[in-house]
Amino acid sequence: MTVHPSLQPYADAWTHSIEAISELVLPLPEREWNRATPCPGWSVRDVVSHIIGIECEQLGDPRPIHTLPRDLRHVVDEFTRYMEVQVDVRRHHTAPEMTSELEYTVIRRARQLRGEKRDPATMVRGPLGEQVTLEQALRLRAYDVWVHEQDLRAALGAPGNWDAPGAFIARDVLLEGLAKVVAKRAGAPANSAVVLDVHGPVEFMRTVRVDAQGRGTLDMAPSLGPAVTLTMDWETYVRLAAGRVRPRVVADRVKAEGDPALAEAILTQFAVTP
Repeated sequence: MTVHPSLQPYADAWTHSIEAISELVLPLPEREWNRATPCPGWSVRDVVSHIIGIECEQLGDPRPIHTLPRDLRHVVDEFTRYMEVQVDVRRHHTAPEMTSELEYTVIRRARQLRGEKRDPATMVRGPLGEQVTLEQALRLRAYDVWVHEQDLRAALGAPGNWDAPGAFIARDVLLEGLAKVVAKRAGAPANSAVVLDVHGPVEFMRTVRVDAQGRGTLDMAPSLGPAVTLTMDWETYVRLAAGRVRPRVVADRVKAEGDPALAEAILTQFAVTP
């Protein structure tokens, strides 16, 4: 147990996903590490490298000094450049090197979490070097490892854990960006509402309400006359919101009712994470 109960759900979710990831990749032969994942530009090896690198940074390890190649097409901005360093520096590591470093990093991080005595409001280093609270940092790690667990499962043909503890944290993290998607990016009209109805292992309904000034807010109350209602299964929602798939690829799994132009604009801008 951590000292502060508010941190425990995130620590538990992180542990559940990181252990699942270890079980997935430990028996993989060398060739399987090169399989493409839904995460743009990243192989199985790259996803695991990313996880190792970010956890090492959370431990306080220095970032590697490394110059990226110029031909990485998925590296398009400062965020992706920052994230790619920990990945590219391990791009030629062998399967035994990857699994041994992952195992050692997980042991270190688990020990750190078990002994965590800081207040959840303590400011710590975030994923881009920015300062965030300890609680937010651990929440984002629980979210990140669950999403990457799903990337690896998709690549390896091993579906599962769609209702794991990390799934519910991912739901909340992804929903935080929905109001901005609807009101700002998609330009939903003032005094309108958009309903998202998700079914499957994780089920929920949320409404984005756009006020007279064009600001969007998210709530759980249904709307009687929404401009758009989007209905989809949980897996499709995660893949769209996490930027793992383009809307046209999963068009047969999304039911859109209402204004077709607004529905298309929302789905086009649906991804809330890189």
